Amino acid sequence: MKQIRTYQIYPTIPPPLAFLEVLSRNLWWCWKPDAVELFRRIDPSLWKRSNSNPIFLLAHVSQSRLEHLAGDDSYLAHLQRVQQRFAARVAENDSSPWAAYEDQGPIAYLSMEFGIHESIPLFAGGLGVLAGDHLKAASNMALPLVGVGLMYRKGYLQQYLDQEGWQQEYFPEIELYYLPVERARDAHGNEITISLMGPKGEFKAFVWRIRVGRSHLFLLDTNLPENPPEAREITSRLYMAEPEIRLAQEILLGVGGIRALTAMGISPSICHMNEGHSAFSALERLALFRQRHDMDLQTALQVVKRSTVFTTHTPVAAGHDTFPADMVRPWLEPLQSALGVSGDVILSWGQSPGTDSRSPISMFILGARMSQYCNGVSALHGRTARRMWAHLWPGLPEDEIPISQVTNGIHVSTFISPDIAQLFERHLGPEWYMGSRKPENIQRIDEIYDDELWRAHEMSRTRLVRMCRDLLRQQYERRNAPSKILAELEGALDPETLTIAFARRFAAYKRADLLLQDANRLAALINDAQHPVQVIFAGKAHPKDTEGKEIIKRVTAFVRQPHLRQRMVFIEGYDMALARALVQGADVWLNAPRRPMEACGTSGMKAAANGVLNVSILDGWWCEGYSPAHGWCIGRGEEYRDPAYQDAVESQALYNLLENEVIPCFYERRTNEQSGRWVKMMKAAMKMAMSQYCSLRMVAEYESRFYRPIIEHLHPLLQQNARQARELAQQEERLRASWREIVIGETVQNSPGPFRVGEHFNVSAEIYLSRLTPREVDVELYSGHMRSVDRLQDIEVQTMAVIESLGNGRYRYGADVPCRTSGRYGFTVRVTPRGDSALKYIPGLITWA
Repeated sequence: MKQIRTYQIYPTIPPPLAFLEVLSRNLWWCWKPDAVELFRRIDPSLWKRSNSNPIFLLAHVSQSRLEHLAGDDSYLAHLQRVQQRFAARVAENDSSPWAAYEDQGPIAYLSMEFGIHESIPLFAGGLGVLAGDHLKAASNMALPLVGVGLMYRKGYLQQYLDQEGWQQEYFPEIELYYLPVERARDAHGNEITISLMGPKGEFKAFVWRIRVGRSHLFLLDTNLPENPPEAREITSRLYMAEPEIRLAQEILLGVGGIRALTAMGISPSICHMNEGHSAFSALERLALFRQRHDMDLQTALQVVKRSTVFTTHTPVAAGHDTFPADMVRPWLEPLQSALGVSGDVILSWGQSPGTDSRSPISMFILGARMSQYCNGVSALHGRTARRMWAHLWPGLPEDEIPISQVTNGIHVSTFISPDIAQLFERHLGPEWYMGSRKPENIQRIDEIYDDELWRAHEMSRTRLVRMCRDLLRQQYERRNAPSKILAELEGALDPETLTIAFARRFAAYKRADLLLQDANRLAALINDAQHPVQVIFAGKAHPKDTEGKEIIKRVTAFVRQPHLRQRMVFIEGYDMALARALVQGADVWLNAPRRPMEACGTSGMKAAANGVLNVSILDGWWCEGYSPAHGWCIGRGEEYRDPAYQDAVESQALYNLLENEVIPCFYERRTNEQSGRWVKMMKAAMKMAMSQYCSLRMVAEYESRFYRPIIEHLHPLLQQNARQARELAQQEERLRASWREIVIGETVQNSPGPFRVGEHFNVSAEIYLSRLTPREVDVELYSGHMRSVDRLQDIEVQTMAVIESLGNGRYRYGADVPCRTSGRYGFTVRVTPRGDSALKYIPGLITWA
């Protein structure tokens, strides 16, 4: 048969239920338990089969069921309640607190993946879920922010295991008919299509829009009939292994993403790059600023840099994308005329200092050089990133490298269990999810009755056990397991047993097998008659990560042993729905990365918000979040050179924790001795997560530290034909031209010491500034405790003042040094550019005595 025309028939939604179609097309429903329940009530069995997809549900529910619900007073009252909340929190978009962003343009948040709900499989893991949480929090806060990503027709890998426990992958085609997508349009109602020029010619992409509460997510799609096959493949799958396709994806996300916004009439005031995948967006923005404001390139660079935020998530240099220069160069040819420079110059923006034009281009380096604000995603990750990338700022002390940190947060109402949500609604009030914005509400968690909280948690654990049994039966049936084993699985896991969960991407550094180091000791814990323990593993390895797949195989072989398989399981097909059930229903959340290789680890935050207690290495967020009041730490934050020795030491520390502290604390309830201790820790964990580690706090921190300073300075930067930006460009050129001529002469200390606490002494130095003036530089006294013969710690930086002008570009500077505490100290003098952080931290512009 040829020329088959397709069409879709949907049930007719009765007028009283018309709001269901509106709600199904806005993902606001997925983080509102009352809205989720509204859909589930239509047909619980169909809701489960639909993967909790309301569009699929409404497409397949019977007409008679809809007609029945249209006359059901109870259901209509429920619908009206949800509709009123939707109108107040989404439809009535009062964003007056953010008028400045609306006047100058919204924030564009670019990410390779967005994890919003399991029914929209456009994400691989934590990076994508974090991006989705960013959009949701912006919606809660009414912050004008738009997401930009790619529409992957086959999403990310779906996982199953073969008979030997080896991970297999498949990539099912996404049914667009069942996604809440619509074609993005311009101001005249025309569908948006953008074009790019690649090495093999021009190709096009059209743009989808997904509504996420008040926020909007725009997704580019190259699956157009007029595109050649290689262009259609660009948006086929997330994180393609082929470097040519991966590069094309990142060009499409960065350059294409900005072009799509431009075509819709959206001119973002701020560009937030979520990891280096979108760093090419800076190139398109440079071209736009040059065109719109008739700027030279150096002036445009000042504006782009000062209106860009770059968040890095990867604490391993090898984890950052790099591409051969010859592969990137053809993509840059169309941009050369728009930027007015050669491809080699553009390439140099992403290459390590001191390398030639043939060196690979690093997406981290390009992103960092094109942004004034660069941050890691936890305090420890910020320190790791500063150490890892210190070579980009030669001469600058490691702790001053301009990479800060904003610790990640989670969208609490997305991950909180429905039973806990009901308790919060009753005890904290209807806006409990705004906890970090209303800290006084958080303290009310203490008012929840212990028994009430425990019963809610037991409901979550029971749901988790039931879900795991269903999934286990499916995966064993897929492998044609004998009926005896299938019968055993009906009793796998126990709703009343201490449940430990380990669920995340399977990579070697995450050490899913740390718990298996001493098989006999673990078996004794699992099968203890009085105080048993059960363990649930879940997670995927990257398709090219053979080592990660080996760990999955080792774990599955271990848990399949007859004496363990009732209480240790590996659940295949890890997705957002299973992740949500695990962080809600487990008792202990286990995390065992090799420090400092965990950038953040937000799953532990989700668990804590549900009262699940963390047992973790002091890495990522747990360095900041840990307290004996609400969890346990494995070790004391040591870092090892020998991985085998580290595994031996930390596995024993883990067993000791479980045997001596975790398990006894959990089972104290049965003897009524200190029975409230575990629940007290649950409440402390919930308060900690809700107040300090929610996405509202995270986005508010981005807004106050980065977005607001940008928006306050952007308008003056562009006024009077971008006069201020042009002056900054001239100043940078002037600094670069004269910096090598700066000389710090002899440093004079007016008294040799030693000194007593409370005394002070004077330091002076003669500085030759050549053609620069004292208004253009900072001369600083850099002092601290002596750590070694040439290293200081506990640094204090003090600006020195001009004492006198000596003529011919020479000046004498001085500073008074107070002696506050006893000890051995050292000091030196340095010169840095004066100005904002973009000017002060120009790589290479620092001179030391």
